[in-house]
Amino acid sequence: MQTEIHASSFSVWHPCAGLVAEENAESLVVADSWLLADGRVRAYEMHWARFTRAVGEFGVEPGAVRPFRAEVTETLPRTGTWFPRVELLAGTQPRLALRVRPAPPLRERARVRVADVPDPRTRPDLKGPDFPLLEPLRRCAQEQGADEAVLLDEHGRAVEGAFSSLLWWQDDVLCTPAEDGRILPGVTRRLLLDRAERLGVTVRHTRATPAELAGREVWITSALHGVRAVTDWGPGLPVPPAPTRVDEWRAHLTDCLAPLPRH
Repeated sequence: MQTEIHASSFSVWHPCAGLVAEENAESLVVADSWLLADGRVRAYEMHWARFTRAVGEFGVEPGAVRPFRAEVTETLPRTGTWFPRVELLAGTQPRLALRVRPAPPLRERARVRVADVPDPRTRPDLKGPDFPLLEPLRRCAQEQGADEAVLLDEHGRAVEGAFSSLLWWQDDVLCTPAEDGRILPGVTRRLLLDRAERLGVTVRHTRATPAELAGREVWITSALHGVRAVTDWGPGLPVPPAPTRVDEWRAHLTDCLAPLPRH
């Protein structure tokens, strides 16, 4: 029988006992999360594939993830709007865990600020290890009235957001940094690039400075919000043009929502 959940919860996976509620006493090593709206989710398989690959780097075999996934899928609520996260916890014995959280308000627009330090991540290709470095950067951006911090490379070009991927339009070309090990392979970003390929939209893998991006239609993407159009880069940078393409692509992400599998 499905467990009924009304508020945030945290539980640790025990192979013999299943998901057991515990105090969150350990930091995470790897995480993955997705929007869950009335039992529907985007790209559930892709999220689990990314999580399975990531925890495999820390010695967790796919065979150990499968029963955990089955119970997570059974446990997740089928009503309401949630932002669950699966985790690999730090410690001498890596443990899998589930955190079920109500989703915060969803946004269609975002204000950004450029981080005041170069990209500090040590594992940008994994979600989780660098959270302690990224959370203060986003918090600093929020203190400046923004929603997200944009990370720059050593040449002053935008890489991605602290917790989001970056795409922008240059005329009819959709641009985004390459998956070269220096960005997170974002699931929502991949859904948009796959759509671009199906539509015959030219995609260019490149980087640009904030000054170059501020005059274009720029999106930040994440599993929670989907696509947010950037409306403000902060003092000293131009006000971005009104977005003209984002609604159509956001509608595509809505169409990607599908019911959770049975197991």
